[in-house]
Amino acid sequence: MAQWIEIFPASELKSGMHARVDLAEVSLLLVNIDGEIYAIENVCSHDGGELNDGQINGFEITCPRHGARFNLKTGAVLCAPAFEDINTYRVRIINGLVQVYDEENSK
Repeated sequence: MAQWIEIFPASELKSGMHARVDLAEVSLLLVNIDGEIYAIENVCSHDGGELNDGQINGFEITCPRHGARFNLKTGAVLCAPAFEDINTYRVRIINGLVQVYDEENSK
């Protein structure tokens, strides 16, 4: 059964900041862009490396290992060497808490 999972207070992730969090068996990267929080799987589909140390430019993140780029809103791959999109997760803020909708790892 899918569920919303509380992550941390929204005040901890100010605009321009990002944070790595672990949900069950998946690592996520949460990014605050102009007050809107996006959540993507924290893994490059090219070689499985983590994205959390990658450069963020607008709505794009560049993998720090080999330069693949992904759209933070959609998870779409934007350039090689990656060719597969990465998962995104819905985010909401309820009572000042960031929540992520976890469909895949719910019991």
